[in-house]
Formats: sequence, C-alpha cells, structure tokens
Amino acid sequence: MGEAQELQLSIMAQEANEASSPGHTNVPDRSLLPQRRSFNWWLRVAIYAFLVIAGQSVATLLGRLYFDKGGNSKWLATVVALCGFPVLLPYYCIPAASRNPITKNSTVQFKPQSTLILASVYGSIGLLLALDCYLYSVGLAYLPVSTYSLICASQLTFNALFSFLLNSQKFTPYIVNSLVLLTISATLLVFQGDSADDPSGGSKTKYTIGFICTVGASAGYGLVLSLTQLAFKRVIRKETFRVVMDMIVYQSLVATCVILVGLFASGEWKGLKKEMGMYKLGTVSYVMNLVWTAITWQLFNIGAIGLILEASSLFSNAISAMGLPVVPVLAVIFFHDKMDGIKAVAMVLAIWGFISYAYQHYLDDRKSKNESKNVNGEVSRASSLEKING
Repeated sequence: MGEAQELQLSIMAQEANEASSPGHTNVPDRSLLPQRRSFNWWLRVAIYAFLVIAGQSVATLLGRLYFDKGGNSKWLATVVALCGFPVLLPYYCIPAASRNPITKNSTVQFKPQSTLILASVYGSIGLLLALDCYLYSVGLAYLPVSTYSLICASQLTFNALFSFLLNSQKFTPYIVNSLVLLTISATLLVFQGDSADDPSGGSKTKYTIGFICTVGASAGYGLVLSLTQLAFKRVIRKETFRVVMDMIVYQSLVATCVILVGLFASGEWKGLKKEMGMYKLGTVSYVMNLVWTAITWQLFNIGAIGLILEASSLFSNAISAMGLPVVPVLAVIFFHDKMDGIKAVAMVLAIWGFISYAYQHYLDDRKSKNESKNVNGEVSRASSLEKING
C-alpha cells in the first residue's frame, strides 16, 4: 500500500475520532435533538417537558378563573405572569449553583461577554416578552380557554419561520405537514362563534380582538423563543442550568418593570382593592389565584428555556403544543366550555400535527444512530489498516 493511501487513512481516522469526541463543536446540527443522548439528557428533557405542560395548563386555567370570577385588570393579569421570578432567587444561594455544572457534553470554553452586551440581550427580550404577555392577557380575557389554547397552536408556525430566519432551522416534509396542520387548526377557530361559550358576553368585537391579540402574542412568543436560542448560541455561549435561571430572572425583571409602568399609567391599580372585595370566591382565593398563577408561569419558563438549551426553540414549542389538548379538556371539566364540532376538528388537527412533528424526530434519531455506526466502522477499519501497515 502506498504512502499516500496510508496518509489518507490516517487522516480519516483522526477526523472520525474528532467528530465523535464530546468536545468537538464543528458537527452540523442536522437534528432538532442532540446527537448524543445519555440517560441524564433524557431525564432533564422529561423534567423540562413536564414543567412546560403542567405549568402551561395550570397557569392558563387559573388565568381564566381570575377573569370568570370577577377579575378585570389585564395589566394585573400580565404582571402576575411575569413577577413570580423572585421565587427562583434562592437558587443563587445554593453553593453548587456557583460552579455552573455543564448540562450537556461540552468542554469548549468561551470568553465571557461584557455586562453591557448581556444587559442589552436580556433587556430586548424582556421588552418583547412584556408586550407578548399583555397580548396573551387580552386574548385570555375575551376568549374561552379552550379556544384560546387552540389558537396558541399557531405559535409553532411562527416559531418555525423565525427559526428558519434566525437559527438556520431546516424543514422536512413532516415538519412542513405539522406546521400546515397546526395553522389550519388555529384558523378554523375564526369561524367559532358560540356566544354561550364566550366570556365577552357574545360580543363579536371583543371576540375578534381576543383572537387577533392571541395570534399576535403567539407570533411574539415564537420570536422570543428563537431569539433566546440565538442568544444562547451566539452571545451567552454556555450550556449550564445557571444561564437558564439568569435568562428567566433578568428578562422577567425587565418585563415586570415595563408592565408595572403600564398598570400605574392606565389607572387600573386604583380599582384593584374594589376588585378584590367583589371577587366571587373571596379575598383569600383572589390572592391565592394570583400567587399560584405567578409560580406556575415561572415553572413553565424553566421548562421552556431549559428545552431551548437542551435541544432547540422549535422543540420547546413543540412540547408546548403537545400540551394544548390538555387545556381544552380541563376547561370542559372545570369551566363547562362546550366542545363543539369546530373545536373537535381543530384539536384533532393539532394532535395530528404534533404526531407528524414527533415522527420527524424519530427519523432524525434513527439517521443519527446510523451515521454514528458508520463513523465508528470507518474508525475501526482505518485503525486496523494502520496497525497492519505499521
């Protein structure tokens, strides 16, 4: 065997070893999931997914309960969705938190960004989050909770668009099919007009406003997720649970300050004491509703941002979409919402869309395993040939 061929085999073995090493960072992101999936990774993803689904479902139902039982302040409902971040602050008192344990297989170290750059990232995302949460509050005030939650399925479509533009997301036929189905699912609800199921009292104007605000909020949330992923990859460049907490706390702090300004500027704060006294379930229930709504939204934030760090913004949004059918079912049980034909079809399409998306993950995982076997085989053959010719 010639020297040129031996050199080529040696280079092949070296490249294959580098590509399969944990610290290698030039491997293209062909999948929405990490290529190396340990038990710990699956455990983290399972915990984050549970927090997303449970937090989203409980917080949405509590928000609907607030408006149903006498709450009227959209600004207060927005503040509650953002101001719960102080419950996360004890994490920073844990000694292990300062060591920044790596959550994924990575040994690459980057120079820390300046405080000004990080502040601009947290501030810009926080401002967008404040607007987004206010639009969600308007939508939840004017729409049945089942209709509201199904419209939120459109956020996956917006997130896919922003992921394509900002995160170099690649689309496959199954992902496109999923996005189309979820879009149709949300669009069908435009024709939903059952006034008996409408908290606005059957007002078509309020229903339309609620629908537009919810769609706008879904678009904004898709952008927030994509920008968060971009910030992790291009600016923060760390893979620790600490950066998840930092992102939640700092952006929530900015968003809370913005909404508090809106609350006092609008004058709604003047009627909060009267609103509390007239709450149908009593003052204690009023306070507990706000407290638990704030806590559950923070649990949702931990799960959503954690999934962005572990996988991608589109994967995080897909898990959120998977939990959408849970809310309408619970709304039928607790709020006696009607599950008519249009909602049923929309829910089926939403579930079908998510199954299509999940199947693409299965295909990506199988392809990743096959490619890993091929690389290992090439390394083994190249190493054997080197020993024979050595």
